[in-house]
Amino acid sequence: MCGIYCAVSCTRYILPSADLEKRLHNRGPDSSRTIQMKYSSKIYHTSTPDVHLTFSSTVLSLRGSRTVTQPYQDDSEEYTLCWNGEAWSIAGETNSGNDTEAVYRLLVDAVKTGTGSDVDDDPTNGASNIARALSHVSGPYAFVFFDRPHGHVFFGRDFLGRRSLLNKSTKSGEVVVASVSAEDPRDGWVEVEADGVYCIDLSAPASCPALPGSQTQKVGSFMAGQASYHFTQDAEADTGLSKSVIPRLSLNKSILPRHLPLTTASLAVANLETCLRESLALRVLNIPDPPSYDNGKYFPGKARLAILFSGGLDCTVLARLSHELLPASEPIDLLNVAFENPRIHKEAHVDPAGLTQAYELCPDRITGRTSYAELVRTSPARDWRFVAINVPYAETSEHRKEIISLMYPHNTEMDLSIACALYFAARGRGQIQSSASRGSLPYTTSARVLLSGLGADELFGGYTRHATAFRRGGYPVLLDELELDVSRLGKRNLGRDDRVMPHWGREVRFPYLEEKLLSWALNVSLTEKCGFGEAEVQLSANDEGCRTLEPGKKVLRCLASRLGLEGVAREKKRAIQFGARTAKMEAGKTKGTQLLS
Repeated sequence: MCGIYCAVSCTRYILPSADLEKRLHNRGPDSSRTIQMKYSSKIYHTSTPDVHLTFSSTVLSLRGSRTVTQPYQDDSEEYTLCWNGEAWSIAGETNSGNDTEAVYRLLVDAVKTGTGSDVDDDPTNGASNIARALSHVSGPYAFVFFDRPHGHVFFGRDFLGRRSLLNKSTKSGEVVVASVSAEDPRDGWVEVEADGVYCIDLSAPASCPALPGSQTQKVGSFMAGQASYHFTQDAEADTGLSKSVIPRLSLNKSILPRHLPLTTASLAVANLETCLRESLALRVLNIPDPPSYDNGKYFPGKARLAILFSGGLDCTVLARLSHELLPASEPIDLLNVAFENPRIHKEAHVDPAGLTQAYELCPDRITGRTSYAELVRTSPARDWRFVAINVPYAETSEHRKEIISLMYPHNTEMDLSIACALYFAARGRGQIQSSASRGSLPYTTSARVLLSGLGADELFGGYTRHATAFRRGGYPVLLDELELDVSRLGKRNLGRDDRVMPHWGREVRFPYLEEKLLSWALNVSLTEKCGFGEAEVQLSANDEGCRTLEPGKKVLRCLASRLGLEGVAREKKRAIQFGARTAKMEAGKTKGTQLLS
């Protein structure tokens, strides 16, 4: 995880403000660096004015054996890379070294690839090559890459938008690109779309003030159906795109004419387990030792991994499979957040004992403790650390302005409710029980890697509205609803979440959004993911219990049952803002879609 920043101006160097610099450092506390340079070019025998470029990066070092400082350059200093991401594999080969160095070599090779000549100044061709190269990278990312020989600044996000990137242009033609904002967030900041590679062409013979702004354009794309450059898995081999890892974001709408109910023995359940294990192995193995946290004598050993843990189906399956991948000696932290909501807990804030009880009665705290007990029962050798994160209303109010600023340009009541829960959960500061002492003790997770179950509901039909859609119009209406979810995966939540949670120097990883798993989930028939409309047929005694599982996300519910998590397999879906009670904290009628004032 890193914080990246780039500013382009014809008149001055633009450093990040003190507040923005602090936020970037929060995201990447291990190293930081700023590079400033001038660029000038002669085209059509006309000198263009100097362009002032500022690149700044901070690094949270989680990949490779050493910290690699950014912005990254080689000895030639001809190219500059700011990289915020994880390259789990490149062109199908697992990348075990440092991502920044590997991606830098990939992009340099891409822009050096001419189209019939040694030097190609067309930004469209450069972006096409960049997009083609990045289509081979499996993992989340946002980047800024400066190609000095051709005068092009490229930037963009992965096709799902799993990493945040914002940009703004001023009236004088200055352009700023950054992971987060810090000034008044309404000061022109917009989210960079997760739909291609964007380019600022510094070599164009335009008038100075308008140069960057007028030349910023999307000139390449690596997302199917979005622009003229499509890099998908089924591309022809002779195009050089055969190693693309990016699936088509289109849903298989075929329905098997006759199908058996999903059970623990179904092939789809086995395939999901295989995909999920492979995805998790990349994300939970080889995490470096985190810095020390002083949690006292009762909690020996530092946790490398923590899970955003409501006790629901998605996160508990991740916890159970992570247990099978990690050495038994490693603790795993389960971060469970609950809020004081004055609209619900009207008297609790006056009585400390009542407030403690109010936290314990939050729906996600109840399911969290129940699922925690099931994990302990099924995997007793593991040191599972249930971290109860209790957030008083006064503390929510104190951080409200910061959270709103971090999540912008997302700006609704629902965004705030969700962002509050994620912000405090990622901080990882709460109370846990110890067998060596009575009562709760303060604890802060040492983990710098967090797992999130985001994506499972969209892929496997887990939202209440999916069940509503099926009741309203059967498979056709349900498929339309799921297709809508798939089409907006890169727009809805991920950029916001990546601005909010890494604020605490932690990286969030999304195993359900791994490219192979995503491709399988989109290509498999609906009836191999959900239980809506299942035929009433005879089941074996071993599988009879699967008949009573909810139809939403049934393939995942069957997997939970297969892993021994019978209670978890039957957990109902609950939105985080209601489970943690961050929704509607203020009196009065408000809707989730209402804009914040």
